[in-house]
Amino acid sequence: MLLSLGAMSCAQAEPASANPISAELDRRAQALAQQLRCLVCQNQTIADSHAPLAMDLKARLREQLQAGRKDEEIIHYMTERYGDFVLYKPPLQANTWLLWAGPALLMAAALAGLVLNLRRLARQPDEAFEAAPEEEGDIR
Repeated sequence: MLLSLGAMSCAQAEPASANPISAELDRRAQALAQQLRCLVCQNQTIADSHAPLAMDLKARLREQLQAGRKDEEIIHYMTERYGDFVLYKPPLQANTWLLWAGPALLMAAALAGLVLNLRRLARQPDEAFEAAPEEEGDIR
């Protein structure tokens, strides 16, 4: 009985990735999952998401890896099926330039609005601004 328990514990102690091929597939699957966006969460990679669609995409990714597809082929398959949006870092193209330039354009517009507003206020005479009303009982 002890012998069988010892054999069972040894069998369970062996890691699932002891096979070098399986370890390599796991590493590639994790690297690819970090590059793909969860289409449900949109702010997470499929590696970080627990949404059912992300789990399905990870399963498809693993199936394609086991079928012998290259990483580039898998990325191409995912972008063909879901568009560039599935990429966590979309490429700089004519149809995605606004994604990349948008934050800088918004910041420039906000700064320009602030500068224009401050210049307008600086040109106004002091009389244009109301003095703070004195409160009753204000001792100076």
